[in-house]
Amino acid sequence: MITIRDVAQHAQVSVTTVSHVVNQTRFVSDAARLRVQQAIAELRYVPSALARSLKSNRTHTIGMMIPNSSNPYFAEIIRGIEDTCFEAGFNVILCNSDDDPQKQSTYVRLLSEKQVDGLIVMSSGGDMELLDTLRAAKMPQVVVDREIDDLEADLVEVNHEAGGFLATQHLLQLGHQRIACIAGPQGLSSARQRVEGYKRALQEAGVAVDRKLLRSGDFTSAGGHAAMTSLLESASVRPQPTAVFASNDLMAIGAVCAAASHGLRLPQDISVIGFDDIALAAFSNPPLTTVVQPKHQTGALAARLLLERIAKPGRALQREILQPSLVVRQSTGVRESTKDEVSP
Repeated sequence: MITIRDVAQHAQVSVTTVSHVVNQTRFVSDAARLRVQQAIAELRYVPSALARSLKSNRTHTIGMMIPNSSNPYFAEIIRGIEDTCFEAGFNVILCNSDDDPQKQSTYVRLLSEKQVDGLIVMSSGGDMELLDTLRAAKMPQVVVDREIDDLEADLVEVNHEAGGFLATQHLLQLGHQRIACIAGPQGLSSARQRVEGYKRALQEAGVAVDRKLLRSGDFTSAGGHAAMTSLLESASVRPQPTAVFASNDLMAIGAVCAAASHGLRLPQDISVIGFDDIALAAFSNPPLTTVVQPKHQTGALAARLLLERIAKPGRALQREILQPSLVVRQSTGVRESTKDEVSP
């Protein structure tokens, strides 16, 4: 293994000179710098990141924890984080908790042991130990998308309540009143807030909230399929809903599949709207109307806040709430009245 001493000997300079060239810590003459750079290239020398971190007390590494790597929504946020960190000279270590609350606490401790400079957290929820683990980590932290109560950390998220309101208001404007809601896990603040937006839109339109039209599941296509199947096959849900707000796009795609398997056409027989606007939403069948989250912007902003916190640990906490928007595609349409449709 090539060492810094080998480079110094090859370039006929001191070890200190090589160190200054590598770390850009002091002026070195152009002639000496050129010899060092040529020696590094010829010997294929790779500087030790560990050694440099011991000197600077920085690893230039960010830890990131996500709930589920199979969800395209998180992938798009990760891209924003990675792009911003790369430009700033930081690497990202990604940990996937698989929606396992205990696993996420284990990863926080692991990242602390790796001495990352900061941590970006998207919580899986439901773990009483997580708050204590994050507090004990004693490193700069940014929470993304899902709030963690009583944690002193910067926060970046979209206004989930406003997004739920936008989605339901769109369906109401199309003439729907029997609007079901397929919610995410109610242990997550984001899932609860989207339901609150759904309820507020109904109430402002003078439509009573029918709890029989509410279903909850995990943020997966399977969860959306099961919830939609339950709505369509339940004897207590009559008349059937003419529209459904699903709390994320994966659930909406599962709901669309369940509706098709029950012989329903979209949007003629039933309208479905999602939340997130993942890339797949525009290519589902039919293309999915959905609430747009600025995912890359969310990730980039989270990374910038963390880098600022690393540089200035004492600055005031920041809470950044981004606003959602609506993109209308072919999965929603004007309600078509049927002979047997009656008020709930």
